[in-house]
Amino acid sequence: MELYDTVRLLVDLPSEGLEAGAVGAVVHIFDRPRVAYEVEFTDDDGRTIAQVPLTADQVRVVA
Repeated sequence: MELYDTVRLLVDLPSEGLEAGAVGAVVHIFDRPRVAYEVEFTDDDGRTIAQVPLTADQVRVVA
């Protein structure tokens, strides 16, 4: 995954109000202590719903 990729959430994150299938954008890539991706999820009006760090097994790039 790369910065600004569109990704689909593969797991439910109830504490963040997100369900599997939610679509977001990678806004930061962490390389320590392990690779992770900060993903921003927005509503239909562009307002941020959640911004959370996720691992590669929790999201998939949308083609």
